Amino acid sequence: MSEEKLSAKLDQVTGGLKEAAGKLVGDKKTEVEGLVEKTAGKAKELADEATDKAKELADEAKGAVEGAVEGLKNVFGK
Repeated sequence: MSEEKLSAKLDQVTGGLKEAAGKLVGDKKTEVEGLVEKTAGKAKELADEATDKAKELADEAKGAVEGAVEGLKNVFGK
């Protein structure tokens, strides 16, 4: 697991614990802070997944273009 993914998961876990602690003791401020941390961690995780997917799609597109160029070279003999 990458450092970014681990950090995002850690934020989600600590935020969830903080949220639960706030609920348990009736401290709305702590509860909301935990919810915010948990949500930020999930946002980081989703952004990391989107970045990975974008890189994957870029690599696929690059491969397709390179394949098309090779095909054209074969057709036109250059």
